[in-house]
Amino acid sequence: MVNRTLARRYAIAAIGVAGERGVVKAVGADLAAVAHSIGQQGLVHDFFVAPVIERREKERVLTQVFENRIDPVALHTLLLLVRKRREALLGAIVEEYLALERAGRGAETLALESARALDDAEYRALIEKLDRLYGKKFEVTRRVNADLIGGLRLLLGDRRIDATVAGRLDALARQLHTTA
Repeated sequence: MVNRTLARRYAIAAIGVAGERGVVKAVGADLAAVAHSIGQQGLVHDFFVAPVIERREKERVLTQVFENRIDPVALHTLLLLVRKRREALLGAIVEEYLALERAGRGAETLALESARALDDAEYRALIEKLDRLYGKKFEVTRRVNADLIGGLRLLLGDRRIDATVAGRLDALARQLHTTA
């Protein structure tokens, strides 16, 4: 199990250094790309997380592969994880880092699920209304789900708004069940 508190500490440290150097976005993108490539099951992942491989060997390989390809802050974050034997935290650190970066910009994630694809005008109007209502900027992930029958389902951070026909029918069924 991943220690989220520890991952957050590393993310705070990394974003602090990146902020001092003005490379917050670049470091986040680099760490996400590295985590994606290393996180895939296979030889690279096994090499990176294997406790039996010498730390110096891992450091040498990481430096050889990523030096001059990713921001130095991102590279040193990876090297620090190896030195402290915290390689398994990389994915969680990236999640925490990106969450901190979004919060720094006053943004929040928004998952938008609709029964049909929204046209651009509907989409923009909805997002602008949510921006005004919550006083935040949202990074939106859109998904079409025909099973919803009609309407929208929103997931804003830890808040869920279900304005779908299927959701309303479920709520009605629960209400009828509790009153019967």
